[in-house]
Amino acid sequence: MQSAITSENLAAFAADFQASAAGRAAMRAVTNNGVLKSALNQEVLRRTTHQFSLSLPQGDITAQKGSGRCWMFAATNCMRYQMIRRFGLKTFELSQNYPLFFDKLEKANYFLENILDTLELPVESRVVAHLLQAPVGDGGQWDMFVNLTKKYGMVPKEAMPETAVSSGTAEMNRSLTEKLRENACILRTLHGQGRSADDLRREVKGGMMREIYAMLCICLGRPPETFDLEFTDRDGRFTRDEGLTPHAFYDKYIAMDLDDYVSLINAPTADKPFGRSYTVQYLGNVAGGRPVHYLNLPVERLKEAAAAQLEDGEPVWFGCDMGQSSDRQSGLMDPQLYDREALFGTRFSMDKGQRLTYGQSRMTHAMVLSGLDRDSAGRILRWRVENSWGRDCGRDGWFVMSDDWFTEYTYQVVVHKRYLTDAELAAWAETPAVLAPWDPMGSLAR
Repeated sequence: MQSAITSENLAAFAADFQASAAGRAAMRAVTNNGVLKSALNQEVLRRTTHQFSLSLPQGDITAQKGSGRCWMFAATNCMRYQMIRRFGLKTFELSQNYPLFFDKLEKANYFLENILDTLELPVESRVVAHLLQAPVGDGGQWDMFVNLTKKYGMVPKEAMPETAVSSGTAEMNRSLTEKLRENACILRTLHGQGRSADDLRREVKGGMMREIYAMLCICLGRPPETFDLEFTDRDGRFTRDEGLTPHAFYDKYIAMDLDDYVSLINAPTADKPFGRSYTVQYLGNVAGGRPVHYLNLPVERLKEAAAAQLEDGEPVWFGCDMGQSSDRQSGLMDPQLYDREALFGTRFSMDKGQRLTYGQSRMTHAMVLSGLDRDSAGRILRWRVENSWGRDCGRDGWFVMSDDWFTEYTYQVVVHKRYLTDAELAAWAETPAVLAPWDPMGSLAR
């Protein structure tokens, strides 16, 4: 074939397609029903059940609604499990609006600090363009949530409930982004006039952050400094704890030592050898806080660690690519769910590492593993998944993930250090290699 498509090429393509009975049948099916409905594999639906040999009790399904806070919902759902278990509650929900407020505030400050850090770079450089792309997006990572919790504590949902904006963040994000890009322009312009980064930080940045704080209060409400906690356990016993601070509440009722938890990733690409730790440049939310820190391991080690934590009675935060081979209605996640190869008469042959390298897949969503199912030989067949899309998705909000889907599209699990080997702990403790800001492992769950 020549460099340009010719009329002869088109005629040959058309003749080949017209001669294919399978192609014509597929065209009728897809033009009437769409690709995924036409490719849906009913055998997968029939063989996959929402039954598990291990299922941890959890509270009511939560809903992030029109926001990209899945990482916050997954983290608070893991944390609330501690309170539900320890205090015998039927359900409980932590505020997701409270960490949202401080995440936006900290991301704004983090963005301005990165702008000050890159004043000497031209505005058209790839780094500055990357920083300007999404200064305060909703997405995040486990370590970013740890930063928020350690600095600001946590509160029950009643202490800072949802607002119209927290449940639909797009309008707020547009206003914050415009203001922060304007601030970046001001800082860079003043630097061009001879002002130093230290001078700009000392004399200019504070006023910018004061405006951001006010905008967040208007959108999300002002965060509480103290509050009263009230709950009734399964046996009808009522508890009231008055005048709690967010830190006191976390320490007394959640009490997870977040420094004991590590992020394991599976990124089987040539530039990231297994058994090494990694971080990502300019990926974070709290200036001076804990950096994003990963340990890259084979996917079977992620499964083993996650299963061990579940079997010890604790749920697992995990990150994956929910846009691949999953069905929102049935709640099924399986690589065989859609037979697009038969539908289109072609193969989709990239492996996990190739999909990462060429932009076909990356972590897009965070959820909670709350159970698993093993067969009589001990082999894991499927995993129970707590999502944050409300009760209208999956089976009353619950999803089921096949073990093969875990292999192909799960990229991260967060587990206690006790589930790592001595060699893995040593690798975790090493100074992490720094990945470029646009590396696929710099993607944020949202």
